[in-house]
Amino acid sequence: MTDISRRTIVKGSVLAAALAATPAAAQATAGRAPAGVALVRNRLTLPSGIATGDVTSDSAVLWSRASGAGRMTAALRAVDDGGEVLRGRGAFERVMRGPRATQASDFTAKIHAGNLPSNTRFALEISFEDDGGATGETVRGTFRTAPDAGTVNGKGRTGGTSNGGQVPASSAQSFVWTGDTAGQGWGINEEIGGMRGYRAMHQTRPDFFIHSGDTVYADGPLTETVVEKDGQVWRNVVTEEVSKVAETLTEYRGRHRYNMLDANMRAMFADVPVIANWDDHETTNNWYPGEILDDPRYTVRDVNTLAARGRQAWQENMPIADSSALWRPGTFDDAGQYQPARIYRKISRGPQLDIFCLDMRTFKSPNTDGKEAYATSILGQEQVDWLIREVSRSKATWKVIAADLPLGIIVPDGAVNQESLANRDAGAPLGRELEIAGVLSAFKRNRVKNVVWLTADVHYCAAHHYSPERAAFTDFDPFWEFVAGPIAAGSFGPNAMDGTFGPEVVFSKAGRFPGESPRDGENQFFGHVQLGEDNSFTASLRNANGGTVFSTVLTPER
Repeated sequence: MTDISRRTIVKGSVLAAALAATPAAAQATAGRAPAGVALVRNRLTLPSGIATGDVTSDSAVLWSRASGAGRMTAALRAVDDGGEVLRGRGAFERVMRGPRATQASDFTAKIHAGNLPSNTRFALEISFEDDGGATGETVRGTFRTAPDAGTVNGKGRTGGTSNGGQVPASSAQSFVWTGDTAGQGWGINEEIGGMRGYRAMHQTRPDFFIHSGDTVYADGPLTETVVEKDGQVWRNVVTEEVSKVAETLTEYRGRHRYNMLDANMRAMFADVPVIANWDDHETTNNWYPGEILDDPRYTVRDVNTLAARGRQAWQENMPIADSSALWRPGTFDDAGQYQPARIYRKISRGPQLDIFCLDMRTFKSPNTDGKEAYATSILGQEQVDWLIREVSRSKATWKVIAADLPLGIIVPDGAVNQESLANRDAGAPLGRELEIAGVLSAFKRNRVKNVVWLTADVHYCAAHHYSPERAAFTDFDPFWEFVAGPIAAGSFGPNAMDGTFGPEVVFSKAGRFPGESPRDGENQFFGHVQLGEDNSFTASLRNANGGTVFSTVLTPER
């Protein structure tokens, strides 16, 4: 038997699917052509599926990628939980024509759908129309808008429910979070069912998903086979763009295309809105602005150049809102410098919940030992001011801070330097810790209650409780931090903790050895939060098989 690589099989399958999907009208036209001349026009397909993102009570970002140039079209219909279109009261239908997808955006496009009814489930259809006016493949999905922030118990009110009032059962919501997809050489292994952790998250039927960073591993090449520690052979689907570290824009784009080859991810993204953070591996490991790489795998050593390309590919492929929903690639300022839209943002999810999505990479200071006597940056002053202001103004019961780096976990970058803000010194805040200390102190000063930090990054799961009673720095109120991940990457940890903010490790669970594969699903983790009618916040940590390894119930402070 001739030896045919998996890459050849994948390409052949895509070609066969495209030919099989050729519209009948186009085939008929070809049949009328002169002998020996084929005029078959393949319809546009959606090879990466569809996604929604940053869904609030009245808006959503709709995303897809076409197989070629064409104009995006989306249709929304209000449906009941069984998928039946609503008629009469509650009926809602809208067809929207979006931007034209071109090679300049890697054929991705977004529509910012506004003025939507709150707490409503929608059936979604997305397709692309080619330059000849022919509509291609239609992919279907669904999503639910958040409850109206001005309603509780079906009655109008001002503000949220931080007074502990009940919310209607139909307004209660749940969500999942995790990070770290296709890292450490572990990609899509179809022999084990692909990225099964995404299927496990999908099966919880969440209202949305927070991807806490490392959405791709642009610095982690994939090979067709990897021999695991126990001798089993892991078999990756491999494409050209993932066979080396990403340096060109095409290679960074290819990383995102690769992940969406996984059927589990495509199915979940079609049904579950995404709130995306970015971290380091969307560019390269542990990077910071201005860094010059000392890595022989790279011909481009300037991290700023790599980060601009990685950022463009990430933003093209993530359904993120605010100014980002209107972003177009190739935006430059008067000095000719690339100026992408802002990442950090607030997503309002009704009276129970506001999400504050951080950017802990763009404004990061160089990685040092972290023991400077003055404040160094991990958020930057503008983001710090925004975070303090918006969290303090929030009327939602729960304020979830979606961070791409942990607060108290020591994350080394070499023998001396630190990647996150913890600096191995349990004393008073120094360096980057001073910036976070200022945030925590402002929350206390402004009497902000019910703040929960969620993150990933360290490739194990954990529950941490921070309290001034155990801390060197005491000017803050107690809070929880929950850590999840990886969802489809090598497992590591647990790491040592820094005592500056008084963390207690209530729970942690890691893999059996560093870099362990995701094969059995027991060392891959995601978090799940259920918001109750009584405003309770039930946080659980689960493995990629759906098993719960830890759970706790938080009740809101008034």
